[in-house]
Amino acid sequence: MTSAKVEVQDLDLFYGDFKALKQIDFSLSRREVAALIGPSGCGKSTFIRTLNRMNDLIPSCRITGKVLLDGEDIYGRLDVTELRTRVGMVFQKPNPFNMSIFDNVAYGRKMQGVRNRRKLEELVEMSLAKAALWDEVKDRLKMPALSLSGGQQQRLCIARSISMEPEIILMDEPTSALDPIATGKIEELMGELKKDYSIIIVTHAMHQAARVSDRTAFFLLGEIVEYGDTKALFTNPRDKRTEDYISGRFG
Repeated sequence: MTSAKVEVQDLDLFYGDFKALKQIDFSLSRREVAALIGPSGCGKSTFIRTLNRMNDLIPSCRITGKVLLDGEDIYGRLDVTELRTRVGMVFQKPNPFNMSIFDNVAYGRKMQGVRNRRKLEELVEMSLAKAALWDEVKDRLKMPALSLSGGQQQRLCIARSISMEPEIILMDEPTSALDPIATGKIEELMGELKKDYSIIIVTHAMHQAARVSDRTAFFLLGEIVEYGDTKALFTNPRDKRTEDYISGRFG
């Protein structure tokens, strides 16, 4: 039985005849943050979407290899709805629903049949507090979520993910659409969230990877060139291609 929270073994992913991911091996422990870096189009977002089976939505997509969550292959008998509850996702552009702040956070649990108002109120407060947003919105929970700033909307989307009590949170460039102050808040938040969750973040900003992650994977042309301790990867990369990328010679 594996001790890793997530373990990917010899993963290939195809779109039709095109091989987008090649022999990916990857693992992440509980309460760790992994950053995925690399130039545009190198497979980072494609890879992160294999971890909650979002690529299933693309008809031409097929994979070989294994993706294990607590030792269980997620492409086996594991129910996809259960998987996406356990593995939450935060996208590049904040995508709150066109409803109140409260209803955004409570939505997933309501869909699961939770109707007890007090339970929902406790869940919303806990989720917003964990997303470092409660103090800013506690007096206006009935306001439309779309009235929030971009940074607040992104933290609301994180709260919405937290409300489902996931084990892993995937973040696909969660700060690329935000200003530096909002970005700083999200980065600070990641440090808090990793006390309870495993986090995988796709980022174009290498300084962000260096600040927030325990481990970093460098992707290039659908392969992981190098994956290991973040500090070691940035200060003493083992592969010349990694060194060239982080020193700005390409990408």
